[in-house]
Amino acid sequence: MKNSTVEDKTALNVEGLVKKYGKEKALKGVSFKIEGGDFLGLLGPNGAGKTTTIKILTGLTKLTEGGVYYYGRDFSSHPGEAKRVIGMVPQQSNLDRDLTAFQNLYLHTILHGIPKPLRKEKIDEALEFAGLREYRDRQVKTFSGGMRRRLVIVRALLHEPRILFLDEPTVGLDPQIRRTLWEFILKVNQVKGTAILLTTHYIEEAEKLCGRVLIINRGRIIAEGPPDDLKKDIGGYVLEIFLEDRIEEEFFSSREDALERLKEYDHSCKVREVTLEDVFLKLTGRRINV
Repeated sequence: MKNSTVEDKTALNVEGLVKKYGKEKALKGVSFKIEGGDFLGLLGPNGAGKTTTIKILTGLTKLTEGGVYYYGRDFSSHPGEAKRVIGMVPQQSNLDRDLTAFQNLYLHTILHGIPKPLRKEKIDEALEFAGLREYRDRQVKTFSGGMRRRLVIVRALLHEPRILFLDEPTVGLDPQIRRTLWEFILKVNQVKGTAILLTTHYIEEAEKLCGRVLIINRGRIIAEGPPDDLKKDIGGYVLEIFLEDRIEEEFFSSREDALERLKEYDHSCKVREVTLEDVFLKLTGRRINV
């Protein structure tokens, strides 16, 4: 039993999370921790358990077994306290398109009980932080996809959460907008000091943003650590051998070793750096972006 009288330095402690739907287990004992200011990525293919995990951690779905603790407090026993320290950015935008940016944010301040004298100041600060101040009185339906995502993110920050959940925040955005949003998300983590749990199946996104990554597959965490460490575990470089019916891969600790091996093949080959997708493929036999 956690001591609820002394605040734990660990922002989030997830212990043995299990979620059953009938006889099927969507999560099979997921455990991890997030310290204050961490940037953690939850990486895996569709259906691996990413969104189910987020829904449990934000109170949208009940767990079957296990425990969730925010700063040492049991989420199931103290949901109101926990929800004051967490912010949630859903996969799909739930802004009111017919309202202005200001009106969308103002509604959020009411829902979170922010005192009326502070609302306008907090909204102005949020719009400034998001680079949207000049669009304050424009309807959201006139915004680009990237602008809407920035607005959704700062809306989730209005009540000053200590942990922010981002569920596939850049899905459906073109590459240029996605990269701009990466810079904004890093700003939230580094300038505001907000801990972030990001779910994504974009390899480059996890490598660019996350200090630590969890790889989830079929409801289990199968690897955990900084992206560079996970890649080094299987080798820094990969030799791809292009055969008629398949591509074979061999892993090496150095580029020189990979190039030396390449000389032994008559087939078309390529040497490149290892990615997190290589880690996932080697561990599971599946690609992440499926």
